[in-house]
Amino acid sequence: MELRDRYIRFDWAIKRLLRNKANFGVLEGLLTVLLGKEIHILDILESESSQQSEEDKFNRVDIKACDSENEIIIVEVQVTRELYYLERILYGVAKAITEHIELGHIYSEVKKVYSISILYFDIGKGNDYLYHGQNSFVGVHTGDLLQVTTKEKDAIVRRLPSEIFPEYFLIRLNEFDKVAVTPLEEWLDYLKNGHIRPDTTAPGLAEARQKLIYYNMDAAEREAYDRHVDAIMIQNDVLGTAKLEGLLEGRVEGRAEGRAEGEMKGCVEVARNLKKMGLPLDTIIQSTGLSVEEIDQL
Repeated sequence: MELRDRYIRFDWAIKRLLRNKANFGVLEGLLTVLLGKEIHILDILESESSQQSEEDKFNRVDIKACDSENEIIIVEVQVTRELYYLERILYGVAKAITEHIELGHIYSEVKKVYSISILYFDIGKGNDYLYHGQNSFVGVHTGDLLQVTTKEKDAIVRRLPSEIFPEYFLIRLNEFDKVAVTPLEEWLDYLKNGHIRPDTTAPGLAEARQKLIYYNMDAAEREAYDRHVDAIMIQNDVLGTAKLEGLLEGRVEGRAEGRAEGEMKGCVEVARNLKKMGLPLDTIIQSTGLSVEEIDQL
């Protein structure tokens, strides 16, 4: 790749550049390709929800957008392994729904939510690089899909529950190893490898070629970006090494308690190294599953 064709990583762009209305076209392109319908973003909503109490959890998302159909789209990029990841995105969707319906409003005001996770880690077993989940109610004996009666624009209509309930997309970039042919594959090629074809016609990627160029940043921005990329590489290396050491120790023990002890030691070592790197406490908790007290004792 020529130097002039070096593009900024998406996880950096989504935090720094894509919130600007002038750059909405990049994100709209990805969402259009992924959701299979044309997406127009009206506004970027607050990306980290206010806590209602000290015990409340932050809704940690990278971008929460409202589109022209008044739907909410959550986009999150996760670069390192996180325990309970599915539980967290479920919480994030539930919180988005409740935050955007005011007390006293009728249930027709509940907004459709799309949750899109771009993952640079192995979340589990599976051979595909894109997984889609949504709610359907299927007859146990008949196999038919239930349609519900609802009121829409002063008319009684029938809708599938999947048109109302949230939808989830998990993009597992580690599993993507295809030659990019379709618009979706071109987007995944950029997300994983930082490559964008000069002749691309995929929605959003032509804009990305113009707006996400590394050398368009000033020297200070490039330095901050390079530190960000280095930190990701170091963190992933630490996590991978600790995971391997934990598994090996568990196998040598040959017992369930040995495996558990090995994995625990691996988590402790990960936390110790991440703490030395100065990473935020909540990031260390998410990556290792250790408690605040356990981390403080390191």
